Amino acid sequence: MTIYEDTNSKPLLDLLDRIHSGDMVLPDFQRDFVWEPSATQALIVSIANNYPAGSVLRVRDRQRAFSSREFEGAPQPTTEHTFLVLDGQQRLTSLYQAFYGVGDHRYYLNIRALVDGADFEDAIDYLRHSKGAVAKRESIELQAEQLLMPLSVLHKGSTGFSKWASQVARTRQGAERDQLEDQLDELQAQWINRIDQYVFPVVTLSAETEPAALCTIFETLNRTGVKLSVFELLTARFWSQDLKLRELWEQARSEHPLIAHFDVDPYYVLMAIALAGGKTPSCKRGDVLNLTASTLTQWWQPVIEALALSLTILYDDCWVLEARWLPFNTMLSPMAAALAAAGASKGVAIGAQREQIKRWFWCSAFSQAYEKSPNTQSGRDVTELIPWLSDSAAPAPEHVRSFHFNPEQLRDVGPRQRSLYRATICLILASGERPLDFHSRAVLNEQLLASSGIDDHHIFPAKYLDDRGIDSRLRDCVLNRCLIDRETNQRISCRAPSSYMAELRDELAFPMETVLSSHLIPHGAESGLWIDDFERFLEQRQELVGAAIALAAVASPSARASHEKAAPVR
Repeated sequence: MTIYEDTNSKPLLDLLDRIHSGDMVLPDFQRDFVWEPSATQALIVSIANNYPAGSVLRVRDRQRAFSSREFEGAPQPTTEHTFLVLDGQQRLTSLYQAFYGVGDHRYYLNIRALVDGADFEDAIDYLRHSKGAVAKRESIELQAEQLLMPLSVLHKGSTGFSKWASQVARTRQGAERDQLEDQLDELQAQWINRIDQYVFPVVTLSAETEPAALCTIFETLNRTGVKLSVFELLTARFWSQDLKLRELWEQARSEHPLIAHFDVDPYYVLMAIALAGGKTPSCKRGDVLNLTASTLTQWWQPVIEALALSLTILYDDCWVLEARWLPFNTMLSPMAAALAAAGASKGVAIGAQREQIKRWFWCSAFSQAYEKSPNTQSGRDVTELIPWLSDSAAPAPEHVRSFHFNPEQLRDVGPRQRSLYRATICLILASGERPLDFHSRAVLNEQLLASSGIDDHHIFPAKYLDDRGIDSRLRDCVLNRCLIDRETNQRISCRAPSSYMAELRDELAFPMETVLSSHLIPHGAESGLWIDDFERFLEQRQELVGAAIALAAVASPSARASHEKAAPVR
């Protein structure tokens, strides 16, 4: 018996109408819409030119084997649906939002440009729906004046265009109106009818298709849309066993705001469960795909709690304030797995365990342990982390015990060396008393980063160094970078450090030493900043940052005290 009910093409506008009415929906575990507006624009151009744009796969959903949801932006269905879309979600969602005027962007067709002979791709553009210009463009008077048509007019095809064209033409008089009507008729024949008549090849699977077969199809689909993740595959697999992974994940994000703040990929949770719940810690794709419902049920909550604790340590103690500053996302899985498997500590052991995690994090980041083969490294680390976290007398993980970092490397670390660059910026923030904003002198936090436009900028300005022939490698290295607010960076501009430093020093009550030391910037009388000596500055900051890295990797309080005594004077 064939699983195919129909393999005929269907009109695009009919497919979009079914989405709007709720007759055609998505499996609930499908990914959200992720396309950029430029990709939607390119797809619309292909359709207007009658180019192939892939096919659609759907199933007549009589068995209701999977929970369903509407396409993003479509009304919530008020009647029972007929079809589940298995492949084509991204394309259909992008077209539905464009032609129905919903979603984050609004699309427009510049009719005047088409009349003047422009190509279709040069006549279509888009705006974010929150822009003030979008509200203005809703006026038919403005549309008529500028000959600018919202693409949403076309969800009714040629009929919608004819109605819009008639409204626009009525704003003209006499010969001008006749000429415009002729031009609009020509455009309808050349472009609008193509969209109206465009068809998608649609494969419809029969209602008798078994749920197991549908799961297999999900696992092998990878066409022009977004590849289904392992999390979504397991969501589909365990839905019939009353294990709702999507609901559990949304609950975790709601109960633990840092998980949402860092936009953690749920796959890292599955990896952590595989590491914590397997006979031997391993998180390769096969290990994750072979997770059982019982293992997921047993370890889900402990791993979520451990993940939240891991992110809290990173945020509070390591000054990883945003996801973009996390050296390796893959480090989250072994952290969460090890903390979950070791169990919650009590009393003073809580602080000791926290210090161990911090030490492991810094050693892993600066040794770049997760640069290559992160899955293998995760398994190795969890094997060593669990006994170490359970008993501080046990040996630390191998790359913690043998950690060594040459500060000379920092001269080669720029934004392209993302992991080391991010780790260094975070360590600089974590090593001072409390990192302060240059402008407000407030302690840096995520709100301040966003509101004050704080980003990593040059200390010796880039143009200042370019004018003096300094190599771009040294110009952009992390030793010459610092988190600086927008206003201060504009004040610095391309000035010599001695100039803007003197200006800061002369400000009333500016705590020069406190602010600069909070960013590990040499500030004393011998600082290269005061005499515009870039090499001297690099040497001084290299020594400061190198000492901070060494201190972060040290285990015992006595050893730390020894390092602090030997730390260079700022």
